[in-house]
Amino acid sequence: MDVKLVMFTEKGERKDFPLLASGLQVGRHDQCALRIPLPEVSRRHAEIRIVKGSVMVKDLGSANGTFVNNKRIDELKMNAGDHLVIGPVVFTLQIDGMPKDITPVKTKLERRASQEVPSAAETTTPPSKGDIFDEKDSDPISTLEALASEDSKAGLSGSFFLDDIE
Repeated sequence: MDVKLVMFTEKGERKDFPLLASGLQVGRHDQCALRIPLPEVSRRHAEIRIVKGSVMVKDLGSANGTFVNNKRIDELKMNAGDHLVIGPVVFTLQIDGMPKDITPVKTKLERRASQEVPSAAETTTPPSKGDIFDEKDSDPISTLEALASEDSKAGLSGSFFLDDIE
């Protein structure tokens, strides 16, 4: 079973994060297999695993919630093409190459007053001064994208560790 989390850059470039049979934990903590160093992402935010041929996502008690297709979930079986939202990061689930054509869904980096999640139709807007990042901070999504690119060139899959964003 070939399972990938797919995200798109601001330029519309596709980045794939493969899911191994053992699954992966997503969060801010440096021990998470997929690390997203953003304040909206809990230390251990969610877990994605393959169980009996199905892709399961489980919220690990995150403060801001885990969303599938814009609905907050505790635990859910995901289907190919579903949108997984963790903090401001939007992934599309691809299973065995399906869906074949994935419509780019861009990550929204601006902080929202409420806990609503971005819809699939929203586009990315860069953070302004006073939003998530200080001017000295780098863009963690670009860091995530660069890591995916480096890991795919090196033939690695399943573990994506990001440096702190300072």
